[in-house]
Amino acid sequence: MTTKTCILIGAPVDSGKRRAGCLMGPDAYRTAGLARAIESLGHQVLDEGNLRPADHAPDHPDAAIFARNETIGWTSALAAAAEAAMEKGLPIFLGGDHALSLGSVAGVANFAAKVNRPQFVLWLDAHTDFHTPLTTDSGNLHGTPVGYFTGRPDFEGFPAVANPVPQENVCMIGLRSVDTPERQALEDSPIHRHDMRDIDENGIARPLASFLDRVRAENGLLHVSLDVDFLDPSVAPAVGTTVPGGATVREGHLVCEMLHDSGLMTSLDLVELNPFLDERGRTAHLMVDLCASALGRRVFDRPTRSYQ
Repeated sequence: MTTKTCILIGAPVDSGKRRAGCLMGPDAYRTAGLARAIESLGHQVLDEGNLRPADHAPDHPDAAIFARNETIGWTSALAAAAEAAMEKGLPIFLGGDHALSLGSVAGVANFAAKVNRPQFVLWLDAHTDFHTPLTTDSGNLHGTPVGYFTGRPDFEGFPAVANPVPQENVCMIGLRSVDTPERQALEDSPIHRHDMRDIDENGIARPLASFLDRVRAENGLLHVSLDVDFLDPSVAPAVGTTVPGGATVREGHLVCEMLHDSGLMTSLDLVELNPFLDERGRTAHLMVDLCASALGRRVFDRPTRSYQ
C-alpha cells in the first residue's frame, strides 16, 4: 500500500444553515480517533488545527441569505488552505457543514490547474447542492457548493472561481432529496447523477467504477465530498438534514474501499456531522471508519464497537 501524508484541516463551518452544531464536528472526529485510525494504516498525519474565516463584513440577522458574509470569509480561508495543502499531501477537511466545500473544492481545483491536470469531484450526498443564492428557498448556503465550484452565476461577493470544475467531471451518488430549481438546472447539465432508485436497481459499484475509469483515463485529481446524510439516518443520526432511505453501512464501505483500490483520491471532505444530534458518538465513529476504508483498511481489519 502506498503511504500518504494526510493533512487534517478543521473547518468548523456553521454558517451554511440555521441549525447550529456542525462547528463541533472537527473535534468530534479527533475525539473519535481519526488520526489514530489513519496512522494505524501506515500513513503520516499532520493536524493543522482548526481554520478561522477570513475577515468579512457583519451579517444582517434578517437577511434572506443566512450568514452570507461569514460564508464568504470561510470560502476565502478554505480555498487558500486547500490549495496550499495539496502541495504537501492529501488534505482531509473536517466539517463543519457542507458550505465548506465552496472553498475546499475551489482550492483543490486551483492546484489542479497549476499542475495542468483536470479536477474531478465525487459528491456522496442525499442532496445535489446545486442551488445558487438566487434559487435557494431556504437561504441556506450549504445547498450551493456544487453550483459555486462549477461556475454557476449569482454568487455576488464571493471570491471569483478561477478554475471552475467542468460539470461533466462531477458525479453525484446517493441522491434522494432534490429541490425543483435544482432538478430543472440538472436536466440541462452533464453532471453524472445517481439516485437511490438507480442504486437499488443497479447497485452502487457500477456507477462509481465507471466514473473512476474516467478519472484514471484523464489523469485527473479526485476530490471526494462525503456528507453524513449520504448514509441512512438509522445508522448515521448526527445530521440536521435527515432523509430516510440512504446508503447502508456496507454500501458506504464498498464505496470507500473502491476509492482506495483505485488510488485516485487526492482530497476529502467529511461534512455535516452535528455531534449535538449523535448517539454516543456512533456517527462520528462510522465516518472515521469510512475514512479509514478509503485509506486502506480492509474488511478483516475492522474494529468491533459497542454502544451499550
